[in-house]
Amino acid sequence: MRSCRSLALTLALFGCDRGPHDGTMQLPLVGAPTPSVPAPDGAPVAINPQSPVLYPEPLRAQRIEGTVLLRLFADSTGALVPESTRVAESSGFPALDSAALAGAPELRFAPAVREGRPVAAAFLQPVQFRQSRRRR
Repeated sequence: MRSCRSLALTLALFGCDRGPHDGTMQLPLVGAPTPSVPAPDGAPVAINPQSPVLYPEPLRAQRIEGTVLLRLFADSTGALVPESTRVAESSGFPALDSAALAGAPELRFAPAVREGRPVAAAFLQPVQFRQSRRRR
């Protein structure tokens, strides 16, 4: 149960457009800690105000959506160890998996915390590629 809560604390990257053609995805700001405020005991938490992960335009045009689950390792400062990044669960679309891997080095995290102290940790980070939901 605790690992589910820890995973829930990680911020999923949602495919919400900032603009009609910019091709970027935006991280939700609600509940995101600032870099100077560590998360409560649990996994690292994404702190990018905007996601560096780009939605591949050909897949966006075809309205293809999916979720990639990345396995990452962050040190006690929240910095990712680049060679540790792996696809834990594929979206089923190699282009989405590649886009998630390509954007991962630019992701920033507040470090994992254990007993009030920042610690290094391996964790799972979902990257969601979704079309904008526009109201009519």
